[in-house]
Amino acid sequence: MKHPGQTAARAVTLVFLAALLGILAACVSGPPTPTVDYKTDYDFSAVKKIAFYDDSGQVLGDNPLQISDIQHDRIDDALSFALKNKGFEMVEDTSEADLLVSWSLFTQNKTSVQTWNTPGMPVGYAGYYGRYNRYAGYNCWSCVGSQTEVTVSNYTEGTFIVDMIDPKLKKSVWRSVIQSRMKGDHSQDQDKYNETATAIFASFPP
Repeated sequence: MKHPGQTAARAVTLVFLAALLGILAACVSGPPTPTVDYKTDYDFSAVKKIAFYDDSGQVLGDNPLQISDIQHDRIDDALSFALKNKGFEMVEDTSEADLLVSWSLFTQNKTSVQTWNTPGMPVGYAGYYGRYNRYAGYNCWSCVGSQTEVTVSNYTEGTFIVDMIDPKLKKSVWRSVIQSRMKGDHSQDQDKYNETATAIFASFPP
């Protein structure tokens, strides 16, 4: 018989695993906007062929869970789709590639604290007279004072990073970063992954 603590831990793991790739699936309002940086003196016009970096697809951070082959392929397919639409040729042999594309996912546990004040409310007969008191320039004598409400929620933030690496320089010459809260309703729809990948490469080449 499993210990209740083990069952709860497994449940949390499964929930997070379901959320792991939610960062690549389009949000309700559309995919998140990426932050882009690149090597300004690099000649991107010479780039024709792109391959995947051997160590692409790492998951690190507070929740470094393993990604299944199916999930890994969805991301690779989405990035390939976006690059092909840009006119680049995707090749298997890294020695033939002008650039190598690599992606990684970093997770971080965070806490959100929200506070707000609830207004005072009349008690007893003040409930009847309170409607007049709201026009007065003084507090009602039988109102309950305002109270501060606090809510604390824990969530996981995912940072998805895509690097374009020059195999000769062995350095990244272009980077796109998107951040989003991980959600538990990740999509299996490849079109949504493709949509976000297209947003990632919207400004590539610069």
